[in-house]
Amino acid sequence: MTNYIKEINADEFQKEVLDKPRAVVDFYSTECPPCEALAAKYDALSEIYGEYITFVKIFRQGNRELAAQLDVTGSPTVIFYKNGEPVGDKLGGGILRSDLMRNLDALLTDEEREAAHAKIIPYETETDVVVLGGGPAGLTAGIYLAQAHVKTILVDTALPGGYVATTHQVSNYPGFIEPQAGMMLSHYMSEQAKANGVEFRAAVEVGNVDLENKTVTVDGVETIKARKMVIATGSRPRPLGLPGEKEYGGNGISYCATCDAKYFEGKEVIVIGGGNSAIEETQFIAKFAKKITIVHQFDHFQANKVAQEELKKLDNVEVLFEHEPREFKKYGSMDMAVVAEDLTTGERKEIRTNGIFVFVGFLPNIEAFGDKLAVDQWGYLTTDAEMETNIPGVYAAGDVKTKAYRQITTAVADGTIAAIAISKKL
Repeated sequence: MTNYIKEINADEFQKEVLDKPRAVVDFYSTECPPCEALAAKYDALSEIYGEYITFVKIFRQGNRELAAQLDVTGSPTVIFYKNGEPVGDKLGGGILRSDLMRNLDALLTDEEREAAHAKIIPYETETDVVVLGGGPAGLTAGIYLAQAHVKTILVDTALPGGYVATTHQVSNYPGFIEPQAGMMLSHYMSEQAKANGVEFRAAVEVGNVDLENKTVTVDGVETIKARKMVIATGSRPRPLGLPGEKEYGGNGISYCATCDAKYFEGKEVIVIGGGNSAIEETQFIAKFAKKITIVHQFDHFQANKVAQEELKKLDNVEVLFEHEPREFKKYGSMDMAVVAEDLTTGERKEIRTNGIFVFVGFLPNIEAFGDKLAVDQWGYLTTDAEMETNIPGVYAAGDVKTKAYRQITTAVADGTIAAIAISKKL
């Protein structure tokens, strides 16, 4: 923590925040990965803006009454003040440096802003390996590399954990008798990586990625220069590309049951899809929703048999086989509709519902790398047996690469192979 940051308690809040002309407060918790990700940015920005703005940190659990008064329900939460009044955005979760700067800039005059920005000095960090992506593949690669005494920096635009962190439970990961919450499984992996010496750049904005020179620009100020690179950026939910989907994404249409199922307590929802994700996530949604209608294009599910058997036990789930969605509509808050076509008759009907969940596969996250990497017909990166891509020294692991099966265990295997191969070559 820099000299510009002062840690206070609730008794000092009036004097150190409300009585100051400009202040920023970070409500943090211990054992909090998002708080750790924020800390480095908060420290760095205090050096830039601390001459003009009071920087404060407050331990949320030790000041619960104050946190409740300010409607601070999560860690970290950052609040900006001007003349004792909250202004700008209340930031939480994986907070980006650019969001912090935007709100800090709004507190300054033009002259102060220019002087503060003049203090920003880009710098370079050298490492043996840079891992892009903090899901199971990237974290495993980091663990193996760090244990081999290979200096490793892991970069992720979100918080470590990857898509697994949004899965409500994982029942087939070796070593756990009981199903594990995806969030906790991801947490265990990231903490193990940290314990072994992996450096993290989490919740950052990635700029230029130079594959040939193995450099990555982070938050516009740090250039990480490595000898080897591992791409483990994973994949994201595949959109259907239907009318209404883009307009109502996040506003009636969801791709994450763990994130949004809780909002549909006692409501009706529609699930699109019939693979593992669709059926397993339906089981989680069923804990909240009164009724679920699954719309699936085939006459049978593609999900594993165990998931299908568990689905049969639910009495609030109906299935429309051999149907496909053609359009999404919104009539009001919690008032959606799916226009579905019967593939056997061609007849279309509108199904009203409170919310829609889409689980129809994934797309690889490779946009940041241009067109220099070889890909298969579906756009996934191709590699050799050691996970090396067509560019020497650049490896790929996990769901971003071509493979027959995309599971946490196969991602972990990819990360292991890439790390061992790199360790032998460095």
